[in-house]
Amino acid sequence: MSINLQKYNFHILIIDDDQKIRLLLKQFLENNYFRVTDAEDTLQAKQIMKSIVFDLLVIDIMMPGQNGLEFLKEIRQTNSIPTLMLTAMSNPEDRLGGLEFGADDYMTKPFEPRELLLRIQNILKRYTSDTFKKNNIDNTKFGPFTFNQKSLNLYKNDVPVHLTTSEQKLLCCFCESPNKPFSRDDINNSLGANMETRSIDVAIARIRRKIEEDQKYPIYLQTVRGVGWMLQTHEND
Repeated sequence: MSINLQKYNFHILIIDDDQKIRLLLKQFLENNYFRVTDAEDTLQAKQIMKSIVFDLLVIDIMMPGQNGLEFLKEIRQTNSIPTLMLTAMSNPEDRLGGLEFGADDYMTKPFEPRELLLRIQNILKRYTSDTFKKNNIDNTKFGPFTFNQKSLNLYKNDVPVHLTTSEQKLLCCFCESPNKPFSRDDINNSLGANMETRSIDVAIARIRRKIEEDQKYPIYLQTVRGVGWMLQTHEND
């Protein structure tokens, strides 16, 4: 599976006491479509991380005060954010320490910026692919639409489509068993008898207005004569 990293607009935090390296990396990564914030030590990094959620950390090991390994060990207690360590030392214990505490990769200074970029891209592709696979288990796709059964969010070509609470619950009911007819009783039982007959009819009409080109001739949320309705995904078409 090919993942376009550029569209995700990843945000990276660089933690290094060397201002020159921070600025050079910041400019280089921003030129390659990343958002970048930098911190001169772990204390500043912790303050920044209280208000911003990052996608990846680039951490220098040798810093005054708390070093990079100590910082990584601390944040790994509560945070699994992808991490790449930088070290000016080629000592194997230094590298093994980073991997032992949960670093995803490391690089020895001095390094080629392009190699750092490739390593960052590889880490993010791996994490993004894993997340995509996990989320995809809960997704039901029909035409340009994707409905996530955990978040109850509907998207059309990755653009959110607003649903009311009753519409979310009803669409989730259909998505749990796509291409299967549901009667009013089936829907009512699935929703714990929390939806009146009239409410079901109204919610179906509203959903159709949001997903169908022609509500009189629905492609996805179809009427099944003598039974009720069915979400047709056309997955085998």
